Amino acid sequence: MAVLGAILFSAKAILAKLMYRHGVDAMLVMALRMIMSVPFFFLIGWWQARKLAPLSWADRGRIVVLGMIGYYLSSFLDFLGLQYITAALERLILYLTPSFVLLLSVVFLKRSISRRQLVSLAIAYAGIVLVLSHDLEIAGSNVWLGTVLVTASAVFYAIYLIASGEAVKRIGALRLVAYAMCVSTVPSVLQFLLLRPAGQLLTQPLPVYWLSFLNAVMCTVLPVTMTMVAVARIGAPLASQAGLIGPVSTLLLGFWLLGEPITTWQLAGGALVMVGMYLLTSVPRAARQA
Repeated sequence: MAVLGAILFSAKAILAKLMYRHGVDAMLVMALRMIMSVPFFFLIGWWQARKLAPLSWADRGRIVVLGMIGYYLSSFLDFLGLQYITAALERLILYLTPSFVLLLSVVFLKRSISRRQLVSLAIAYAGIVLVLSHDLEIAGSNVWLGTVLVTASAVFYAIYLIASGEAVKRIGALRLVAYAMCVSTVPSVLQFLLLRPAGQLLTQPLPVYWLSFLNAVMCTVLPVTMTMVAVARIGAPLASQAGLIGPVSTLLLGFWLLGEPITTWQLAGGALVMVGMYLLTSVPRAARQA
């Protein structure tokens, strides 16, 4: 479940790229994704609420803030960035999220950083530089804009992960995700209605709606649910390491469905990123034995 969830979630970028070929923009991709996925998350939240304690008003406020940060701002910046960079580079940048969690914790929570963590960061960021330099030669300066947008997306999601740490224990992981996704639907749709003609939601080519439905169900609802079930069965560290398949699957799907080339530079850079993040998220053997 952890592996399949990582593959499905990574395919989100592929579907967004396919939708862009029909002349839509990031706001429409985001609005359709949320409209089609929110009924599922509403049902998940309702089902979880039947088994868990009622929420306090303070936790309800936290859910609103977390939904805005983690599933509105982060997702919208990601879809914006995908208009300028390859799906493979996008997935590698998002895969750096644990490193941003670490760096934010060091700066704002005064956490210490070990030599192993510094080495892992150096390896992972060297991989991103390698892939980025390659893509700049091929696609031009717009790659910088896409990279900044997707990096900002990863940073906002890292903030969400840090801020949700304590709330998860009280609210429940699956209920928190379901409620936060429902909250993020409101600004996603309002943004589109304020900045685009409302009729565009109903006048798109049929492939746009099919791709949106796959994006909502196969690449949003199912991965979230499967990952949570996997964490419950095998624990967060092992489920996180299963996510190593994500960048690889994105690279292969991008080659197959989008025609994005696979080069030696991309393979080398991707390998460095995955090694660095594996070192960062895995527990050293000595710590496990202790």
